[in-house]
Amino acid sequence: MPIDAAKALAAEPRSGEIRWERRDVQLYHLGIGAGRPATDPDELRYTLESRLHVLPSFATVAGAGSPGVISGLSMPGVDVDLAKVLHGGQSLTLHRPIPAAGTATATGRIAAVYDKGKAAVLVMRTEVADADGPLWTNDAQIFVRGEGGWGGDRGPSTRLEPPAGEPDRTVERAIREDQALLYRLSGDYNPLHADPEFAKLAGFDRPILHGLCTYGMTLKAVVDTLLGGDVSRVRSYTTRFAGVVYPGETLRIRMWRGDGEIRVAVGAAERADAPVLADTIVEHS
Repeated sequence: MPIDAAKALAAEPRSGEIRWERRDVQLYHLGIGAGRPATDPDELRYTLESRLHVLPSFATVAGAGSPGVISGLSMPGVDVDLAKVLHGGQSLTLHRPIPAAGTATATGRIAAVYDKGKAAVLVMRTEVADADGPLWTNDAQIFVRGEGGWGGDRGPSTRLEPPAGEPDRTVERAIREDQALLYRLSGDYNPLHADPEFAKLAGFDRPILHGLCTYGMTLKAVVDTLLGGDVSRVRSYTTRFAGVVYPGETLRIRMWRGDGEIRVAVGAAERADAPVLADTIVEHS
């Protein structure tokens, strides 16, 4: 079996130094659609170095995402075909605001391995700290198709009851045709998002947008519309990737206010709101 759960869980964590500069933050923000309109004062906080603040989802690519998903797929006990890999979900916990430039230590490990029958799920945890202490914790849930069925723990259910009532806010965000090509410059070079032939091998008509690009676009919409543009108010951000979205489509982002949290649902507007992100929660101060 390509995944040896016991070996993967027992593997020593991998640690390494990561660095990021203002230009890395700016590139990430452009990759998730910031800067439109280019002279909008609210957008300049994402693009102009003298005003720069950091959207918390930058944590998923800081230091080129290392140690990230691709690195985790080479951990002891894991030997899988990249064409069978899908990003199933992502959760992020912020311990304090992310500085616009920094150096930190990132420690990655496989925190859990679940048997979903037709697929295996790897929970890949990255904890990041700098000289002043913890910065953030990332959990990526990675589905590996065709690698389940060994009788292991199925793991917890992440499905939530849909939010009740009409959303408090609904916004639409257009995805540029070249969005995936720009976003991948932040470190995720999986050919699924750029190479048409590879995308066909993975079962898609054409390259799909990175799930983490949609993740970032969605958090930016929430921060800009319901959190007063204040990135420091985000405490955690969790989602399940419910379906693919293609460059050139439009995200329809629906938001429901709660007590200290915002529930979010994201669909592809041109495909009758086909689900893209589900079970999405932004916890905030």
